Amino acid sequence: MLETEISGIKLRNPLVLAAGILGVTKESLRRVARDAGAVTTKSIGKKPRKGNPNPSIVAFEHGLINSVGLSNPGIDAVLSEFGRLDDLEVPVIMSIFARKKEELAEVAAKAEKLNPAMIEIDMSCPVFEYEGMPWDNPKTTEEIVRSVKKAIKRPLAVKLSPNTARIGEVALGAERGGADVITAVNTLPGMIINPEAGLPVLSNRTGGVSGPALKPIAIRAVYEIYEKVSIPIIGVGGVTTGRDAVEMLMAGASAVGVGSAVYYRGVEAFAKIKEEMEEWMRSNNVRNVKEIRGLAHRR
Repeated sequence: MLETEISGIKLRNPLVLAAGILGVTKESLRRVARDAGAVTTKSIGKKPRKGNPNPSIVAFEHGLINSVGLSNPGIDAVLSEFGRLDDLEVPVIMSIFARKKEELAEVAAKAEKLNPAMIEIDMSCPVFEYEGMPWDNPKTTEEIVRSVKKAIKRPLAVKLSPNTARIGEVALGAERGGADVITAVNTLPGMIINPEAGLPVLSNRTGGVSGPALKPIAIRAVYEIYEKVSIPIIGVGGVTTGRDAVEMLMAGASAVGVGSAVYYRGVEAFAKIKEEMEEWMRSNNVRNVKEIRGLAHRR
């Protein structure tokens, strides 16, 4: 009922652990793999990165806001610690980022040594030092993706930012550069101020908004991308229930990223969302996810 496929990779269900959530160690990935269709590692860069000081993540009325700052041990340490990624029970997506285009290709080539099912590059990364704002520029995105694609043999996913008015065109640029999958979307920049202190609550002042507040934005982004590209989409952003996941599939996603739901429902979120999806499908006489993928695009 829930089986799906992205770029030739078969998933037993459409739920994918999003980057940055429980993907810090191999054991945490293994734990989520019991119920997910695939898992994504925490984003890894070329060198160790401390990230931002606390407070770096805060819950608010409609979601979460974080400025963790891509803290990670660096690709060389991860190569040593993880060893390989093809020995988990579900496909593993390796998430990477870099400051420069050349570094991104270098990190991708090293990441491939872990034998992930797919490599995902973060094109909405705020630490990018590359002209043309890749999160808002189809041509720049195409150039970066093509550079990375040349360095690897594994399927390549490109994670996009919602912080653009032309996300469909940016996704098309990624596809032209050789992307096999689009992941949409990352968090949206925001700020929360403590009225008593008169100061932003995050140490970095601004951060990325995720959770339920992001869901309508993510749904719209996936809808627009589906109209532009022919490659599969992993829809990410505020999916907390089975009904949310069904919405994302109807917008055009082939798989559904789950992240902040772990904060609200625990690691059991994957099993719960899966059960809720199955219940909805039975109630609505839907036999498989193919029947509802892109359903909202009916004219």
